[in-house]
Amino acid sequence: MAFATILAVVAGLTITASASFAHDIYTNVIKRGDVAPDAEVKIARRASLVIGAVAIVGGIFANGQNVAFLVALAFAIAASANLPTILMSLFWARFNTRGALWSMYGGLLTALVLIAFSPVVSGKPNPLDPAKNLSMITDPSVDFHWFPLDNPGIVSIPIGFLLGIIGTLTSRERSSRQKYAEMEVRSLTGAGAEQATQH
Repeated sequence: MAFATILAVVAGLTITASASFAHDIYTNVIKRGDVAPDAEVKIARRASLVIGAVAIVGGIFANGQNVAFLVALAFAIAASANLPTILMSLFWARFNTRGALWSMYGGLLTALVLIAFSPVVSGKPNPLDPAKNLSMITDPSVDFHWFPLDNPGIVSIPIGFLLGIIGTLTSRERSSRQKYAEMEVRSLTGAGAEQATQH
C-alpha cells in the first residue's frame, strides 16, 4: 500500500512537471505558441525522462538520510517560494508582477543556497563514528558549510517577503484597486470563479 501511494505521488508530480515545462516554457516561451500538439507531447516525454533522472540522482545522494527531515526541507523550499507570494497577493492591494517574481525566485534561490551550504550537505559530525559525517557528503574532510541551521525556512521565508516588498515598491507597475477588490471577493467567497474572465 505504501509503495502504491509513493508511486502515485511520484507519477503525478512527474507528469505535472513535464507537462508544465512542455506547455508553459517550451510552447509559450521558447516557441512563442508556434508548435504542433504532437511536438509538445514529445517534449513532455523527454522532460519526464530528465526529471526522473534528476530525481534518481537526488535520491542516491539522499540515501540514508532521515525521510521526515527531507520532507521538512521540501516544505521549507516550497514555503520560501510560495508563501510570501500567496499572502501578499491576498492581503496587499499594491502587490504586482515584479514583486511576485522577486518573491518566488528570491525565496526559492535563497532556500536552495542555504541548504547547499548547511550541515545537511557537509560538515555535520557523527558523535558515534568520527570517520563518517551525518551529512549527505559523509567524508569528514569535506566541509564547506557556513549556514549553521539544518532547515533554511526561518531565514528564506522572510527574505521572500522582503524581496516581494522591494520588487513591488521599485516597480512602475500600479495595481488596480478595482481588480484587487474583485480578486479579494473571489478568493474569500469563490463568487465568479466558475467563469472565465476577459483579459
